[in-house]
Amino acid sequence: MAHKGFRALHVPGDPLLIPNPWDVGSARILAAMGFKALATTSAGMAYAMGKPEGEIEREETLEHCRDLSTATSLPVSADLESAFSIEPDGVAETFRMAVATGLSGASVEDFTGDKDDPAFDFDLSVARVKAAVEASRAADPDFVVTARCEVLQYQDWPLADVIARLKAYAAVGADVVYAPGLYDLERIGEVCRGVDAPVNVVMGMPGPTFTMADLANAGVARISVGSVLARLAYSALIRASEEMRESGSFTYADKALGFEALDEMMRSGS
Repeated sequence: MAHKGFRALHVPGDPLLIPNPWDVGSARILAAMGFKALATTSAGMAYAMGKPEGEIEREETLEHCRDLSTATSLPVSADLESAFSIEPDGVAETFRMAVATGLSGASVEDFTGDKDDPAFDFDLSVARVKAAVEASRAADPDFVVTARCEVLQYQDWPLADVIARLKAYAAVGADVVYAPGLYDLERIGEVCRGVDAPVNVVMGMPGPTFTMADLANAGVARISVGSVLARLAYSALIRASEEMRESGSFTYADKALGFEALDEMMRSGS
């Protein structure tokens, strides 16, 4: 069952910082460091499985979610991408299955998978969010549904159209709304003011970054970091491998955390 207090952590102007682990070990490290909640990352999950993002099937994704939701005592929200279905009935089934993994929440996107035509039809998109809400609430009233409008990552839509979608998603029960691709504080604030629901903003992606104080002042309720922690970890692996191969040296080892510190984090974060 979802953590009963997870929904209450989403307070506009006092944002919940929700980092994104990509495996059980990274989840336990983040728990040991004192974060209040965690979120999965579809890209980080895919890389941990040795695949590009977007090539993980529903069953693999839900098994990953089960692993992370049971890795620590923290609430976990899952990145379910487009919920592995176009039709609302399929979205509902995915969310029923997600609740059964022990997750405290999950997101559904309106992305079609086609960057030239990125958004499902408005009415279909709203029906998909409604299906996710109704299916998850029937299984667990505390489950937190995040509805994502993805178009700004692919096309320069008017912000009013994005806000209209987010408002419609909130109207059918989405607990949190999210529009990746907002790259200035004025637009972030406009979204926060324009939608009667907590707003998530992602940091750590290419483009400008802002402080937690900046985002709090704009009215943000939750800050996630997407795949950036996983990408940083893999970047460190690549840099160390390049040093070994190209220089024949091993100075990178000086930056590695010791066994005792990591052992303690794995114990205390479980």
